[in-house]
Amino acid sequence: MKEILVAVDLQNDFIDEALGTKEAEAIVENAVKKILSYKGKKVFATMDTHHEDYMDTVEGKHLPVPHCIKGTHGWEIAPKILSALKEVDAEIIEKPTFGSIELSQAVKEYAEGEDVKIELIGLCTDICVISNALLLKANLYGSEIYVDPECCAGVTPESHDAAIATMKMCHINME
Repeated sequence: MKEILVAVDLQNDFIDEALGTKEAEAIVENAVKKILSYKGKKVFATMDTHHEDYMDTVEGKHLPVPHCIKGTHGWEIAPKILSALKEVDAEIIEKPTFGSIELSQAVKEYAEGEDVKIELIGLCTDICVISNALLLKANLYGSEIYVDPECCAGVTPESHDAAIATMKMCHINME
């Protein structure tokens, strides 16, 4: 069985810049260890990617904090995470919104019709991690989907816990 790691949006703006939190900062070392544990396996990493017109988008109207603007320091993958990704077979996918159809398609293509074990880590548990976990669950319904809560952080600790509970109800396993 193929094993795949999906590292969601481990970017500067979500860790210690525009939308960063102490909880996000606290998971970086765990995320690095998790990524490195996937040597010899496939890793997909997503990057939340917006443009200068972000504030005019639907998301920007609901979350009026410019973040992950392509080409800025905040958009970049955090240095420790990027270093770990360079040591594994990682494919980076830019995504314009919470869930990535391109990610789901890339994972499905990599799986080549086999059921796979997919593990997700990253930021934010309650927005982009849950969105991608549910998309993967829907598109690779015969596969086991896992999330490692120790390698995720939400907008708040409470919303992180709520997302974990919701994913459990949707038969997404916790590592």
